[in-house]
Amino acid sequence: MTGADGTALLVIGDVVTDVLARHRTPLAHATDTEARITTLPGGSGANVACWAAHSGVGDVRILARVGAEGADRHARVLRAAGVRPHLVIDPHVPTGTVICLVGGDGERTFVTDSGAVLRLSAADWSENLLDGVGHLHVSGYLFFSRTSRAAARLAMEAAGDRRVPVSVDPASSGFITRFGVDRFLAAVAGADVLLPNQDEAALLTGLPEAADAAAKLSRHFPLVLSTQGARGALVAASGTVVARVPAEAATAVVDTTGAGDAFTGAFLAARLAGHDPVTAAHHGCRAGARAVALTGARPSPFRSVDSPGES
Repeated sequence: MTGADGTALLVIGDVVTDVLARHRTPLAHATDTEARITTLPGGSGANVACWAAHSGVGDVRILARVGAEGADRHARVLRAAGVRPHLVIDPHVPTGTVICLVGGDGERTFVTDSGAVLRLSAADWSENLLDGVGHLHVSGYLFFSRTSRAAARLAMEAAGDRRVPVSVDPASSGFITRFGVDRFLAAVAGADVLLPNQDEAALLTGLPEAADAAAKLSRHFPLVLSTQGARGALVAASGTVVARVPAEAATAVVDTTGAGDAFTGAFLAARLAGHDPVTAAHHGCRAGARAVALTGARPSPFRSVDSPGES
């Protein structure tokens, strides 16, 4: 998988602040629901970068747009996690914020204010970011805005010119539904690796059966890794599911936020280390199992956006 001129990983995507509310009882309409609330760094792209660094990639970089109020804090946390931040400060809007509602079963629901994320522009891109890079990963959230989509496509085309493989995480079935399946598939065309979860794969193909969906997607993308939660992951290529990788047993399911990002980061780290896709998927499942046992979307210990407050 490694590109022609290096082994570094470049991620283009989202850096946001997660406000994570863990509630043991169902949300009570029009009144209070008791919860433990924590503020943590997040963003699918940033989470992938941190898990890749945690999994052994020595040179991980991220390009993202943030607001002035959060730039220093997020850059400091990323550097502490082993990620080189290239954060463009937006003078007009704040850093994106996601409210993560996590129920007693660990499942999460997001309420998202994209903020500066989708204002990443082609002017923010520099081909120098690809120097020494062996793989480019693009967060799917960027494709849902014309401005950030142009930046993502420019980066993908530059990577293609250098024979650097490109992966895309579709990111959000809700956003894809509003954007349009055909438009999304056209926007990510040319990616070498697609990493949807089961719901995203079903939406992108219209096929409810997970194996059928993964197989169909692999007729359009050379390699497809479809994560299946507690059922592990499917590896598909050339229209066929070539492996079913079982999930690793989790010590507990505390919070599923970022489990897919953990899979992706560890998978990409293993591929950059020279492992085949199936072996790399095992690494991804192992990281996913570790992620669901944590509160928040990043590996320990470098997760605080200052000192996380809980109430």
